Amino acid sequence: MNDRPVRTGADITASTAVRYALVPVHRLSLDAVARLSGLHPDLIRRFVALGLLDADRDAAGHLVFDPTAPAVLARIQRLRSGLCLNYASIGLVLDLLDRISLLEAAVRRGHGTRSETPPWT
Repeated sequence: MNDRPVRTGADITASTAVRYALVPVHRLSLDAVARLSGLHPDLIRRFVALGLLDADRDAAGHLVFDPTAPAVLARIQRLRSGLCLNYASIGLVLDLLDRISLLEAAVRRGHGTRSETPPWT
């Protein structure tokens, strides 16, 4: 019988867990994102500089994006045209919408139950 301990999912914390991709992660180039979103590459670069869109750099130094980037850009454009927000305001609205989504997910999982005493006391 094997005497070595077996690490289960409960034993592994987020800080010590190492994740390896089983398949290569598909990344989109700047040109592909521009083509899919219908936006000019310079505008997409500006969104990255403003922090509205996340991007990484490949080995050659070119911007690469997650496959969700066109959807994020569509959301930015809807906020810009529908609510007449400037780009700084859009960043704030995107952060708030992301936080709301996280809170709603926590409530669905049952972690958002209310207690009798407020958490700040």
